[in-house]
Amino acid sequence: MQNFGAFVSKCGVENHGIRNAGVVYWNLPTPMLYEQAIHRREGVMAHLGPLIVSTGDHTGRSPNDKFIVEEPTSEKDIWWGKVNRPISQEKFDNLYRRIIAYMQNRDIFVFDGHVGADARYQMPVRVVTEYAWHSLFSRNMFIRELDPEKLKDHVPEFTVIDMPRFHAEPEFDGTRSQTFILVDFGKRLVIIGGTEYGGEIKKSIFSAMNYYLPKRGVLSMHCSANYGQNKDDVALFFGLSGTGKTTLSNDPRRTLIGDDEHGWSDDGIFNFEGGCYAKVIRLDAQGEPEIYHTTRMFGTILENVVYDSATHRINLDDGSRTENTRASYPITHIPGADPAGIGGHPKHVLFLTADAFGVLPPIARLTKAQAMYHFLSGYTAKVAGTERGITEPQPNFSVCFGAPFMPLHPGVYAKLLGEKIDKHEAKVWLVNTGWTGGPYGTGNRMKLAYTRAMVTAVLEGQLDDGEFATEPYFGLQIPKYIPGVPEEILDPRHTWADKDAYDAQARKLVGMFIENFKQFEDGVTSEIKAAGPKAT
Repeated sequence: MQNFGAFVSKCGVENHGIRNAGVVYWNLPTPMLYEQAIHRREGVMAHLGPLIVSTGDHTGRSPNDKFIVEEPTSEKDIWWGKVNRPISQEKFDNLYRRIIAYMQNRDIFVFDGHVGADARYQMPVRVVTEYAWHSLFSRNMFIRELDPEKLKDHVPEFTVIDMPRFHAEPEFDGTRSQTFILVDFGKRLVIIGGTEYGGEIKKSIFSAMNYYLPKRGVLSMHCSANYGQNKDDVALFFGLSGTGKTTLSNDPRRTLIGDDEHGWSDDGIFNFEGGCYAKVIRLDAQGEPEIYHTTRMFGTILENVVYDSATHRINLDDGSRTENTRASYPITHIPGADPAGIGGHPKHVLFLTADAFGVLPPIARLTKAQAMYHFLSGYTAKVAGTERGITEPQPNFSVCFGAPFMPLHPGVYAKLLGEKIDKHEAKVWLVNTGWTGGPYGTGNRMKLAYTRAMVTAVLEGQLDDGEFATEPYFGLQIPKYIPGVPEEILDPRHTWADKDAYDAQARKLVGMFIENFKQFEDGVTSEIKAAGPKAT
């Protein structure tokens, strides 16, 4: 094997069983990774400098292809079920041996860095991949080690081996398809194959943090975070993809801590990552100027974004490949970001949902018990046309607003959240960035300007002494007045022309919430159970 690069770790790839690879490219800087990616025809450079890549058939994560090894050190801790499905140690080891053999005589790229901005909880990580652009993705998304001597002494505590062109044999390997994401907490190792989607690398390491940190009393969270005039004015934004987590946390009046993954320790909030991974389909230059600007910058990776082959100018409005077009960029591309990635304890926690049924209010104040109920529910909705077979809005309940990445029982995360909300007196809000005036197809998506005005009112304390009304189905406290927001849209029932139709839709959604929450009823207090909606 030939090692290439200025920052080769003394802990070589032989420590992972990798032998007889071609050239091993170590910790290449961004320009050199560009050169390698373009030379290998992995991508093209667009106008003004971003790198455009295609992720092939997989334009999103493959949650049904993820498995966790059933092994002695972790099996009693894992929340086994539809999300965390087991695979045997034998199956993992067999597949690992074959993926190691696959790397013989192939060039590979190594990224060494960290996850976790707080040094007390930081974990050294390594990503080994056959794609230059996947190495650049890792360089964007994780925290770089800037000290050359420390890079040479880097010893990873968690490793991802990512070989997109290697495919499993389901009948032999025990996988669902040729695609696989296998996590072995005993070996502190993830192997990925059969998918070119960069997000699998990012979320594999997030899953590891969600396993290890709660054992140390740190709440790991699928949320974005920012702060106001000082680092003690922190806000958290929980939400699934498409609910506005990245958009709302990128506020020119506030400082961005991070857009997706954070820990909450006894000292405050810290970002897990060194970059952002934003959806960019139909990105609006006026409404989201900071994110829009990153799509015109060198170092940004644009996944599945359509471009003109003659001019290499991008078209963010074209969703013909996928609605899930993405931009990966270092957090330093955002002028209002804090690269240190650390803040104080949150004053406000916002749960974001995109309710396609048009039932939930655009903003509501939650009690602590309601916060626990909605955190465990993790509700948003899928809309017609986004997936094959969906002809009307479908509920999507993802526990803790991040079920695919949560290996422990949901109660572990909920207990930590409740304790920290109590101790630091954080206020909790439910924000619906979805539909109003009717369901998807009839009503309209809530205007971003209104949602921003509501969030601003919360963060600036404008609602602290305001009047609230209680809506009848979920028992939510709705503000009667918010500056810059038409009063008629605050109560969703008022926005429907047919009030009976709203009531029927609300009862339908209530039933879905009640049915979903049955899985948690034996493990929560009577107060939390009572905080949910009531069947009428």
